[in-house]
Amino acid sequence: MAIPTSRTQENATIHIDKTLCNGCGLCVTVCKSFSLTILDKKVCLSDQSIFGCIGCGHCMMVCPHGAITVEGRCTSAGDLKEIPPKEDAATHDALLALMLRRRAVREFKEKPVDKALIDQVIAAASTAPMGLPPSDVHVLVFDSKEKVRAFAEDFCAYLEHIKWYTSKWFLMLMRPFWGKKTDQLFRGFLKPCLECYTDFMNKGENVVTYDAPVALYFYGSEYSDPADPIIAATYAMLAAESLGLGTCMLGAMHPMIQNGKLAKKFREAHEIQNKSREGLFIIMGYPSIKFTKSITRTFASVDRN
Repeated sequence: MAIPTSRTQENATIHIDKTLCNGCGLCVTVCKSFSLTILDKKVCLSDQSIFGCIGCGHCMMVCPHGAITVEGRCTSAGDLKEIPPKEDAATHDALLALMLRRRAVREFKEKPVDKALIDQVIAAASTAPMGLPPSDVHVLVFDSKEKVRAFAEDFCAYLEHIKWYTSKWFLMLMRPFWGKKTDQLFRGFLKPCLECYTDFMNKGENVVTYDAPVALYFYGSEYSDPADPIIAATYAMLAAESLGLGTCMLGAMHPMIQNGKLAKKFREAHEIQNKSREGLFIIMGYPSIKFTKSITRTFASVDRN
């Protein structure tokens, strides 16, 4: 039985041209579903496969003679491309410099972002690793300041209808059920955040999406690995930085539109296809403020065993 995703619920099919196979075994080495084996010095399908072919394509990417092709699960031989030469890859110092230059930008010039640049960001983000192919990450694109603003206004109108989630009586009622930490999160973050969004929007100021010229919403499906949209969004931020765009991740909106009938109606109104365990909004545009310093960050702990 194939591992299901929202895009396919069938295994991929591995095709082997034994006239091209020299039995090197590289494909067997990289197949972690154990779908391949060597028999009589030629690769063949294994009867010990754990999941069946998941369509990762590693076997055909590593084969030096083109003896293997994979079809299915949104993968085909036509998707293969040459890996860029090593000298074209970013060095560690260059990559670190890009990361240090990226700051959370919420102030943007009154300058639209060309759709070709947005496409470049999305193309880069689509290379992000995933828990299981094919990618179950969806990207909702708002490609103008007007569209970004309209979404924020609709979001605030929706929030007005769910404010009771942060009312004193509801928080007191739920505290014994969801515990101290969740209670602290609701009281210390969610309640003031919700009030801030709606109060400022009622005054005509958008502190939800900051009237950015572009917003991308990365979300998954109920099948997907929760990390997938977060990783893809991170790739998008770095790609945008490389193109001269400022970015900011907005994490508060996603959890507020996941549960309940009103949330479902809101998602449907904005063609958000699934509820998703994790998701991120990324706003981007040309920064109107220049940062002259970076800052050192640390992890909570780095334990070496």
